[in-house]
Amino acid sequence: MATLVAFHAHPDDEVLLTGGTLARAAAEGHRVVVVVATDGTMGPVPEQGAPRLGELRASAAILGVHRVEHLGYADSGHGAVLYPDPPDRTRFVRAAPEEAAARLAALLREEKADMLLSYDPNGWYGHRDHVRVHEVGKRAAELAGVKRVREATTPHDFALRLVRLIRLLRIPLRFDDATLRAVGSPSSAITHRVNVRRFAKQKQAALAAHHSEVQGDGRSAAVMRALVRLPTPVFALLLGREWYIDSARE
Repeated sequence: MATLVAFHAHPDDEVLLTGGTLARAAAEGHRVVVVVATDGTMGPVPEQGAPRLGELRASAAILGVHRVEHLGYADSGHGAVLYPDPPDRTRFVRAAPEEAAARLAALLREEKADMLLSYDPNGWYGHRDHVRVHEVGKRAAELAGVKRVREATTPHDFALRLVRLIRLLRIPLRFDDATLRAVGSPSSAITHRVNVRRFAKQKQAALAAHHSEVQGDGRSAAVMRALVRLPTPVFALLLGREWYIDSARE
């Protein structure tokens, strides 16, 4: 049995990029841990706790994850404007990278992690929290002595095909083609392709557990609603494969 730690930016990222891999690893008897940098909340955390962390725990349970941790940072948000820190915590992109890496490294040591899942250098699609996950994850692995780091990504051509399908379904998506061409990584850079189709039902149910995102009005909510409503075999065809880059090959 090995221990796999998946480091993500926000609740729901664990499903979209690595959900099938986590479910497969758990089913094969490995210990699976999910760590999120942010709680997905822009403002102060409500007294009852961050809602999206509760959804993350529900999602993780569906995937068979053994432990969920939050590094303690706030969501840095989208767009050009970087809002001030909320009164109770720091936005992830403003945190000192070495401090954040030390927090993650402590968890890696505690878990005696055999492998870390992180993101490609562009953070998959350029979100500043995602890019910081790549930077912090890489440094934390160095600090903790974790030799096996796999960076989640998608091939450029897959991202383009998926978006074209989304547009055919008339789901609004505010990405121009130039931006889309920067999503993911060249196929030549990808070292690991993981078939997770037999875990599609779990992956889809885990995505549905993120109620606030699925039922929200943000730019990704319509896409997430469409994904959770697809027949599972169709969902498996679309999201039944996950891709990684061996960081040693960068």
